[in-house]
Amino acid sequence: MIDGKGQVLEYPLHGDVALVKAERGDRWGNLVYRKSARNYGPTMASAAKVTIAQVYEIVELGGLDPESIVTPGIFVTRVVKVPRKDRNWTPAGSVTRGISGRAAA
Repeated sequence: MIDGKGQVLEYPLHGDVALVKAERGDRWGNLVYRKSARNYGPTMASAAKVTIAQVYEIVELGGLDPESIVTPGIFVTRVVKVPRKDRNWTPAGSVTRGISGRAAA
């Protein structure tokens, strides 16, 4: 009851595991995002019970600017370093042709 009126309480939904991608992080789990990853990552990291962060670079403690840290390490359970993918990657066995190759076929 609030001011004599009945109210409905909706409890929040919590995820069990959140998988987030960040640009850089340290071993304590502080994360810095790049571009649109900043929209989804911090919210999910704080809402889930376990957060696993995929980072491209792990820096030394103190190597991140405190003003640029978006997700503090208290929300991150694990940090996993992965190599950056090559942008010119194509699936095995596929053939890529430019415009001239398609026009000649």
